[in-house]
Amino acid sequence: MKNTDAISAFLALGQESRLNVFRLIVQRGDAGLTPSQIIEKLGIPNATLSFHLKELTQANLLLVERQSRNLIYRPNARLVQDLSVFLLDNCCGGKSCTPSKSLKKVK
Repeated sequence: MKNTDAISAFLALGQESRLNVFRLIVQRGDAGLTPSQIIEKLGIPNATLSFHLKELTQANLLLVERQSRNLIYRPNARLVQDLSVFLLDNCCGGKSCTPSKSLKKVK
């Protein structure tokens, strides 16, 4: 993954409403959601949602498919996986990231 691709995704997720939309769609997985279902769950105005969906789609975070008169938005699982790999690449200097037993959780 290129830095520019990661930056594009993170910029798209860097707005609270877009992050909420993305997380909701991720929860549905391959089933996806229509804009009307998203509006029903999050209460975002239609025009605002349209803008956010466009931004998430342009960042390649969402895939969109037309089914009859409906648009179905699904997470781009491959990109999400690639982002995770990108973030954790060379994590912990190549050593295991499993914390040792001597470390205590901070509350």
